Amino acid sequence: MRLYDASGTSASVGGRCCGPRDLEDARRVAAHLGIPFYVANYQDDFRARVIDDFIAEYTAGRTPNPCVRCNQHIKFTPLLKRARALGATSLATGHYARIVDAGGRPRLARARDEHKDQSYFLFNMPEEALGEVRFPLGDLTKDQVRAHARRMALPVADKAESQEICFVPDGDYASFVAAHAPASPAPGEIVDEDGRVLGGHDGVHKFTIGQRRGLRVAAPEPRYVIAVDALTRRVTVGGAAALERRSIELEDVRWPSGAPSGPVRAAVQIRYRHAARPALVAALDGGRARVTFDDVERAPAPGQAAVFYDGETVLGGGFIAAA
Repeated sequence: MRLYDASGTSASVGGRCCGPRDLEDARRVAAHLGIPFYVANYQDDFRARVIDDFIAEYTAGRTPNPCVRCNQHIKFTPLLKRARALGATSLATGHYARIVDAGGRPRLARARDEHKDQSYFLFNMPEEALGEVRFPLGDLTKDQVRAHARRMALPVADKAESQEICFVPDGDYASFVAAHAPASPAPGEIVDEDGRVLGGHDGVHKFTIGQRRGLRVAAPEPRYVIAVDALTRRVTVGGAAALERRSIELEDVRWPSGAPSGPVRAAVQIRYRHAARPALVAALDGGRARVTFDDVERAPAPGQAAVFYDGETVLGGGFIAAA
């Protein structure tokens, strides 16, 4: 997939999902294996569904997750449609996740390698895609994958990994948002929990819940971002205890097997690289849900995904609207 024109940026040297060098690496692998190679151009879809959403969320004081949106709108919708048009019987991707049988229906589940598991990013992939998608890496560790690649003499067997956002090659998301937002970010105030002004900032897009660095305010103890209000352009900071929450409300909630008639027990994960915590999940009207944790959770950020698990199986998930 060609998703973003990285010409003239550091992404052009490779190491980013779907960057120019990565397309050439894929072409080399296809040639080595003797299989056809195609490039599907989804730059317009990616811009509208992922990049524009990323910019809008940050300027609204929320924390987006572009990988979740890409999986939802790009990789398992137009790409799967293209696969069908080419006569493919299934679509295999390199995600670390599994599809398991649950009462005769395919369900998304965690990968065997817990350190590489990407089911969190896949929770809202279209349900109808589960029967046509394959995750061949789901039962393997990264070391086993590299061993297979070396055995097959693939030219990417020892290629370095990257965790960066593909369209923010230098990792500076704030500068990217400022450069591409429809209107220039406006300055505002940094205040404490009592509303006292502690300093100023040049845009709410630079802040996310739980952030400590870059606040530039003097305080006798560490201060963290505990609230971001895009309307008033106020960023509120407080102590670590002010980040603790017992419940969150979600929007755009998906239940692959249908919304439950009553509250259900689940382990809920509120960010990648974060342990899922026991909680009670109650479906609400309008595609919303309320999650009440058994213990306090630290820094749930509006805009981020919250995914529900029953053991290793994904029950559903949504996006944090409020905490």
